[in-house]
Amino acid sequence: MDLSLSLTGLGSKSSGDSQSEPEARNLVIIGSGPAGMTAAIYAARADRAPLVIAGSAFGGQVAQTALIENYSGFQEGIVGLNLIEQMIDQAKKFGAEIEFDEVTKFDSTVYPFLIKTAGNSYTARAVIITTGASPRRLGVPGESKFFGRGVSTCATCDGYFYRDRPIVVVGGGDSAMDESIYLTRFASSITVVHRRDALRASAIAQERAFAEKKIQFRWNSVIKEILGDTVVTGVKLRDVKTNEVNELATDGVFIFIGLVPNTRLFAGQIDLDENGYIVTDRHYQTNVPGVFAAGDVQDPHYRQVIVAAGSGAAAAIEAEHFLAQKDYELGKLE
Repeated sequence: MDLSLSLTGLGSKSSGDSQSEPEARNLVIIGSGPAGMTAAIYAARADRAPLVIAGSAFGGQVAQTALIENYSGFQEGIVGLNLIEQMIDQAKKFGAEIEFDEVTKFDSTVYPFLIKTAGNSYTARAVIITTGASPRRLGVPGESKFFGRGVSTCATCDGYFYRDRPIVVVGGGDSAMDESIYLTRFASSITVVHRRDALRASAIAQERAFAEKKIQFRWNSVIKEILGDTVVTGVKLRDVKTNEVNELATDGVFIFIGLVPNTRLFAGQIDLDENGYIVTDRHYQTNVPGVFAAGDVQDPHYRQVIVAAGSGAAAAIEAEHFLAQKDYELGKLE
């Protein structure tokens, strides 16, 4: 798949004229991660010709993952972007359409639902929200200033630029350990900064990290400030037990401290929990009939590719049941 060619057509179907008639669709899937693409495969095989609006974060977090080793069927692992590409090809094979655009408006108060992107507008008889989650930020001085100039949340995107240079990784979960191990390919040394005295990562991830000679740990520590001039040159660390503050020289800061659900577009229309995740029942139905959600946008617990894909399949099955009932009701009226 040539993504560079696909992306050039972003929003190219129309001028986005607000006076133009929205294009009617059976099912629109918002988001292009494993949940969205698996939902597209199931919906396409059900002959619903789903439209997937990929969004600006094409492929979600998976597309930025260096190697996925725990997805069934890939004994040697698979690069995250390659997995998404295969899912897209499979969905398109069955009749799904992928639009590389971003939703700017979603209106669940009308039916069919109204969806607008930068270049087009649609009505949808059913919607599956799979917008995923984005990396959480530290919220400390210097983080925004140096983002892209020494601060990153993507090892596969930026690791190459730190060849033979010291870096800091923030976090203690599986993502932090997996990305630290990946970064050993490039960095001269990696200092993992963790606010506790023990990791939260799985046993195998911890074992691998502790075995890496390039990785060292600063326990019970948090970053108080990211330092630099035009680029990052260091960090201020605070010991959470003693409150002692000291500086550590580094050329890069990679942050892996969890995710924030991408639900701003749906606030006030779809029920969200106290952390911003979409609330669904066991059928992946939101509080709005005909609007479903799957993947990390409604799952604050597992955050696994295979779980997201499974929930996408389930949401598509439920959406098909909803559409079939609507078809039946329409037939009775006619």
